[in-house]
Amino acid sequence: MFDTVAMSRLTVAAPVARMADVLRTCTELGCVHIEPYGNFEEGVKVGQASTSGEADEVSSLLAKVRAAISAFKPVNADGPVPLRRVKELVEGSFAEELQTGLDLLDTQRDSESELEVLDEQIHLLRRLAPLNMDLELLAGSGRVEVYVAETKKASKARSVFGSLAQKVELASAPGIVAVACLPSEGAEVQMAIGELGGKPVQIPNMSGSPDEALKQLLAKRSEVEGTMFSASEDAQRWARNNGRNILAIHEYLAKEDEIHTAPTQLAVSGQAFALDAWVPTSKTSAVKSALKDMASHVEVEAFVNDHHHHHDDHEHGHHHEPNPPVALENDAVSRPFELMVGLVGRPTYGTFDPTFFLMLTFPMIYGLILGDFGYGFIIFLLGLWLGTKPFAADPVAKNGITILKWMGVWCMIWGFLFAEGFGFVWDDTGQMGDASPLAGLYAWTYDNITFPAFITDTLNMSYMHIPFHRATSSLNEYVLLSVYLGVAHLMFGFILGFINVARAHGIVAAFFEKGSWIIILAAGTLHIYGFLTSDQGVFDATPYAIATLVGVVCLIIGLAVFEKFGLAGGLIMGPIETFGLLANTLSYLRVMGVGVAGVKIAEVSITMGWELMWSGGGVVSIVLGLVLFLFIQAFALALGLLSPSIHAARLHFVEWMGKFYDGSGRVFTPIGGRTLHTEGQS
Repeated sequence: MFDTVAMSRLTVAAPVARMADVLRTCTELGCVHIEPYGNFEEGVKVGQASTSGEADEVSSLLAKVRAAISAFKPVNADGPVPLRRVKELVEGSFAEELQTGLDLLDTQRDSESELEVLDEQIHLLRRLAPLNMDLELLAGSGRVEVYVAETKKASKARSVFGSLAQKVELASAPGIVAVACLPSEGAEVQMAIGELGGKPVQIPNMSGSPDEALKQLLAKRSEVEGTMFSASEDAQRWARNNGRNILAIHEYLAKEDEIHTAPTQLAVSGQAFALDAWVPTSKTSAVKSALKDMASHVEVEAFVNDHHHHHDDHEHGHHHEPNPPVALENDAVSRPFELMVGLVGRPTYGTFDPTFFLMLTFPMIYGLILGDFGYGFIIFLLGLWLGTKPFAADPVAKNGITILKWMGVWCMIWGFLFAEGFGFVWDDTGQMGDASPLAGLYAWTYDNITFPAFITDTLNMSYMHIPFHRATSSLNEYVLLSVYLGVAHLMFGFILGFINVARAHGIVAAFFEKGSWIIILAAGTLHIYGFLTSDQGVFDATPYAIATLVGVVCLIIGLAVFEKFGLAGGLIMGPIETFGLLANTLSYLRVMGVGVAGVKIAEVSITMGWELMWSGGGVVSIVLGLVLFLFIQAFALALGLLSPSIHAARLHFVEWMGKFYDGSGRVFTPIGGRTLHTEGQS
């Protein structure tokens, strides 16, 4: 759960004739990540994709299936299809059924294109209709040129044309002019039309008057539109009936296609081939057992990290094999938060997987910022509602919805502790006073639930009752809580970073690279704490101040020696990075800042809307107050979904994960991928 999945190196050698069998077996195992061959030694080259008739059929059908998926966006809310049924469909009449769906789609698209052309022609004829002239006349002939243009100055046409009007035939109507002339007057006519600001109008290749032609086009448009709607309804019905099968067949064909193209990743000589791959260490026995009868050589070796070589491997010319790909292994509860980990890349192999910790802290910090049980309840209901939609079957959407529900739950928890709901304060100090339905409950919690005195004294928090009024009487405590959260969160990040570096490069490197930060953060926090709670000066030489300086010296050594900055770089960057840590810690004050801002925005809905409703101003006041209350509440909820999410994500991705996380790991992608819609296929 806390580490990436342990990987082993798989090497397989076999005759070329057994290549397809080996690749199919690896695909069925579902746990073999092939490492593409790239050494290109003499006599050894990469293989070629299969050119058999079967491969061509799979590739052709797969292309059509992908086109159907792109067009229809099918969903599968009924679970996976048995593999036996998928094969029956592929070997049976599915290709014809698929073509039926694609034909419906083509009919719909052709109709849409034809409608666009018809709409342009209809628009054009409506512009020509005021002239009341046959289209043949407007088209001109070899002896007579006709110019038709749109202009807002049509009423001034004769005055602009002047004496030229005696040499031409000029017709005008509101917004349009038409001029017939001999070719010799064409240039003058165009200049006059330009003076009017005219825009040329293209005459359609039709006969009769514009009104008659318009009636024909409108009738045709109605017919084409009916065809389009009919094809669209049939296509949607087809997609609903076949969507589940399409997704399952796509997975099956994608696996088959990958088997046919996988030889391009293998090393092949005249008579044999070699496959280099990674498999989870827990699967090694199953892999050996499956391949031993079809390969002449099968070797699986557990990957051992090359410890204690830090940043100098290239300088000494050491050649390193690629690191294993990274697979994550989390339980069903924390697995949805792999979606968030993926936003910053996979962790480097052999380091901590932060998924479980994100599950604990991200929704908690989000709830601490928003902290309103009313909004939290709505967010949770929103997650439940989204979970009923067809797109919720998609794993990414499902994980996102789960995270949303976690956010709603934590928002309700903190909202209860803050006694905040829909902007109201629900104890007897709030807008409703003793009339609040929760006043009695909070009176009991205030008297019976308090933090022990030694904790409040140690944290220098004078108010630690429930409810915790973060925006009024407990604002100072809310500020301190944000800072303490930052110190604890960053310290945990540095501890994880210390363990990561110790695993990869040894305890000495871990001490100077991450231990120095732990010393600076711990000692610096205690020194500042002493300044805030006693008569100690900022620059007094306390033991904590001395320890902080020792930490800075260790940091300089770590930067100079282990991070290869050099002595000058370490001396310059060490103090700068130390002040950066202060900025990281104070960044957690955004918890307080954004939280209080959200409270005040929600309060506006009460002062502007709720109080107006009950001011006794009549129906107008009630209606206006209700509208204002609901509008501002909706705005506060929308802002509460967006802003706290961004800030909570930043505190994790930038401040916290920056202390230990390297997102440069390669994703573990076994040949054939993972299936969601096909039952009985790995």
